[in-house]
Amino acid sequence: MTARRTVDDATDTRTDAGPARVGYGALLRTPGAWTFLAPAFIARLPYAMLSMGILMLITGAGGSWGTASTVAAVAAVAQALIGPQTGRLADRFGQAAVLVPTVLVHAVSVGTLIALALGHAPTWSLFAAAAPAGASIPQIGAMVRARWISLFMAESAGSDGSAAKVSTAFAFESVTDEFTFVVGPILAAGIATTINPATGLIAEAALTVVGGLAFAAQRRTAPARQTHRPGIRRASALASPGVRLLAGSFLGVGAVFGGMQVSMTAFADSVGQHGAAGTVYGIFAGGSMLAGVLYGVIAWRRSVQQRMITSYALLVLGCSTLWAMPNLVAVTVAGLVCGLAIAPTLISGYTLVETLVADGAKTEAFTWLTGAIGLGLATGAMVAGRLIDGHGPSVGFLVPVGGAGLGLLALVSLRHLLVAAGGASTVVAGSSELGGAPQLVGAAKG
Repeated sequence: MTARRTVDDATDTRTDAGPARVGYGALLRTPGAWTFLAPAFIARLPYAMLSMGILMLITGAGGSWGTASTVAAVAAVAQALIGPQTGRLADRFGQAAVLVPTVLVHAVSVGTLIALALGHAPTWSLFAAAAPAGASIPQIGAMVRARWISLFMAESAGSDGSAAKVSTAFAFESVTDEFTFVVGPILAAGIATTINPATGLIAEAALTVVGGLAFAAQRRTAPARQTHRPGIRRASALASPGVRLLAGSFLGVGAVFGGMQVSMTAFADSVGQHGAAGTVYGIFAGGSMLAGVLYGVIAWRRSVQQRMITSYALLVLGCSTLWAMPNLVAVTVAGLVCGLAIAPTLISGYTLVETLVADGAKTEAFTWLTGAIGLGLATGAMVAGRLIDGHGPSVGFLVPVGGAGLGLLALVSLRHLLVAAGGASTVVAGSSELGGAPQLVGAAKG
């Protein structure tokens, strides 16, 4: 289908391009939507705050960048491995039954990690506390998507209208995920540098508990628990080669986030401007958000597959100059250029994965992609930290281009896996992917 866009795409009208498209205005007016969206946004920010909070805590307590980034990596690996299993438990026993104990375990684990770091405990004990802290991060993004599906399928199962609403909801969640990934670290770094190194993680744990419990309390919009039928085995989202490819490519995007966080912070510290780290990373994030807004107003003529490869290639190109920047101003400008490719890559990937798996595996598929970003972030931060300790902050900037380069290589060589079985490469109209982006960003900031 050829992508077409009119002014009405941001509202609730039809165009000659095909079936009805639902704008964000109609989406956010869905009865009961704000009862779970507001607490969900609070609970999602900590997901992207944990790694930066750990970095600021441990380095502020006198630890090395290598130690801090390795502890962050332990937390991310635990999250990536346990997160999808948490999602499955929520499907089986209900979201509230899983969320309540999860957020409480998270608060205790983060509190333990803070006490150990400030008490200069042995490094192995930091790893022991970081593992449950990462494993207990609630999978709010996947749970919100499950609620959207439940709401719309209950309205009119299988109709064109419900399909259009689900598509718009997935786009909304994709941009919200991206927003939290770029804003969360800024929040954690800003709080830690303004008050003291531990407060970034304290805020992370507090938001997790408050947002998580408030979200769990909204039981009316929660999807029904899945009933297990003997002899029937539910297929995993990872059974799809396309999902595995997208997860692998998102590891590269996560490496960009992780490498940039550590390297920008270390670079600012090396020139005597430690407090500027949040601002520098914020400009990188601003480039990503600007690209997200522009992405939604362009009348795309190319398929989502082509767009993802193109934006990924631009990401590699943008990251390739970071290591050579001579001062903090140049690093900031280069980071802005790099950030412009982040949002289009994430939005295209999340849009693609929805087409590659059956309805019963979509929530799990999104969880794997989000987990892959977190894992890539921690791995990138760990490698960058080791390089910075041995060779200086500029060398740490080789991690973003290296991780993104590997992700691009995988995408280009295996791009045929991004087409749904039995289907052709299609163009999804801009409105159904990111229509109304200006309103979305405004709502997220508000």
